[in-house]
Amino acid sequence: MPNFESYPALLNIINGRYSCRAYDLGRELLDRDLITAVIDAARLAPSACNRQPWLFMVVEGPEATEKIYQAYPRDWARNAQAYIIALAEPDKAWHRPEDGKDHSDVDLAIAIEHICLAATALGLGTCWICNYDPEKLRAGFNIPAQYEPIAIIPLGYPAPGSPATAKNRKPTDDIIRWGSF
Repeated sequence: MPNFESYPALLNIINGRYSCRAYDLGRELLDRDLITAVIDAARLAPSACNRQPWLFMVVEGPEATEKIYQAYPRDWARNAQAYIIALAEPDKAWHRPEDGKDHSDVDLAIAIEHICLAATALGLGTCWICNYDPEKLRAGFNIPAQYEPIAIIPLGYPAPGSPATAKNRKPTDDIIRWGSF
């Protein structure tokens, strides 16, 4: 029998997650224990064959912010208190035998969303950044060749007065097919 008692709290966290593009720079820096708690949620994420082909690099401060900006030149991204660079290690990932599909990007996507949900539960804002120059990011942070940058996740307290935008999602009936087409 399903237990729906905790479902509303989970749904509230999921619904509360949004792409935060304004962070409160007047707040204190993020405590390392807080950042560690957020990343610990990624540690618990499932991965294909439990390979866990990931590494999460935390960068902070003006110099790191400038390096992020060089790879992703958008002004809004300069105002986070920290950034998590999600790195895949494709050689350690599971590859589907039939076609060799590398699942590190799938594994990282699950882990990143765990990070975003944990951050939301802790009152922090996040945003997925995937549209960046990976070579500039790699060079700026001396990322070794065995790692593939998958996403940059700005992390911080949302700025006051910057509410989440309304979600425009398809109705549930539009995204479910029962049985076959």
